[in-house]
Amino acid sequence: MDRIFDIAMVILPSGIVFITTYYLVKNFLDHESRKKNLDLKLANQTVITPIRLQAYERVILFLERINPNGLIMRSNKVGTAAQFQGDLLKTIRAEFEHNLSQQIYMSAKAWDAVIKSKEETIKLINVASSRVNADASAMELAQAIIAVASQLSEMPTKSAIDLIKKEIGKEF
Repeated sequence: MDRIFDIAMVILPSGIVFITTYYLVKNFLDHESRKKNLDLKLANQTVITPIRLQAYERVILFLERINPNGLIMRSNKVGTAAQFQGDLLKTIRAEFEHNLSQQIYMSAKAWDAVIKSKEETIKLINVASSRVNADASAMELAQAIIAVASQLSEMPTKSAIDLIKKEIGKEF
């Protein structure tokens, strides 16, 4: 019986020291792991944040470039209305395809607003095109597009730009 008591007197303090040491080391290692993860996230943020801002800038530039008024001013207004319509739609689609990868860095809501803005701009051009003859001059179509755009309460691109600006303001 004394022998069991002696063994218990050695094992019990050793067990308490082992358990205490185990939990202290485990807590220390968990803390270090969380600290490393946080450092890694911060390092990633310093790399990703400028890329995300650049993506937002490029998308806003895209939206400004497809704004009907600016698009008409930059486009060559020679030929028929049908040719001009085709050129405008081709320009919009090319600009969109050029900026398609920016969706990776944006929220789904913001990207949906960009797509909606592009589609509404295309619709605006098509509506204006339906109001002039296909063989009319490109200048007549340009005037029709401006007239249709002036009837809107807000340009499709403006609402998307406003949403993106709000998103940037929240995140940065």
